[in-house]
Amino acid sequence: MQDLEKRVSKAIRHFWATRNLQALNQGSGGGQKDRGARSAVTGGAHMDGFVKLTRQLLIEAGVPKSAIFASKKLDLPGFFRPEKKWDLLVVPDGQLLACIEFKSQVGPSFGNNFNNRTEESLGNATDLWTAYREGAFQPSKKPWLGYVMMLEDAPGSSRPVKVKESHFNVFKEFREASYAKRYEILLTKLLRERLYDGACLLMSTSSEGKRGKYHEPSEELAFSAFAISLAAQGAAFSKHRSK
Repeated sequence: MQDLEKRVSKAIRHFWATRNLQALNQGSGGGQKDRGARSAVTGGAHMDGFVKLTRQLLIEAGVPKSAIFASKKLDLPGFFRPEKKWDLLVVPDGQLLACIEFKSQVGPSFGNNFNNRTEESLGNATDLWTAYREGAFQPSKKPWLGYVMMLEDAPGSSRPVKVKESHFNVFKEFREASYAKRYEILLTKLLRERLYDGACLLMSTSSEGKRGKYHEPSEELAFSAFAISLAAQGAAFSKHRSK
């Protein structure tokens, strides 16, 4: 857990460097190209810095390298669907220890993407916990479920957004809330409703992010809190395994 801030900063730099490279490569190639900022994220790999950091934190907590899956064998059975592919799985000795999603969003289209992320996060958690309840991961104890969100700090994500109240009033916390605030509300509620065990929200501008600069709008959603909780899960398993 040493130098965690520097390690997160490195992951931020990787995010922006990879995103910019993907946009450049797709912009210079032939054939059908993605439109707008979407071209920078459909190539994947931009969150790999966070995946690698999380993997290293698990290893430092005593989890065997062979038990951490971050590039293949990432599927788990679901209850409402046959299987779901996660971004990182920890499966030591045939037991599901942790599963984590790494997501990001950059402008300019924050509205539709926010709704998609909300539906995904709720659906994935509901599917996983129902499958767990029905014994899909036996003989596993309750796994640890995590969510990491990297959001571009931009005018489109930071300005207040109007709500629609055609028939009923929205909850007051959503009134005049920016998309950044909406993400903070979403992830906080996911934690407090115990749908996720760890959640993190990081924000960075496209210019400052290239230098590894970022900020965390909520202490409850800081990467350090996410990392401590995950490391505790890994350390508890390691201690039990060594007995």
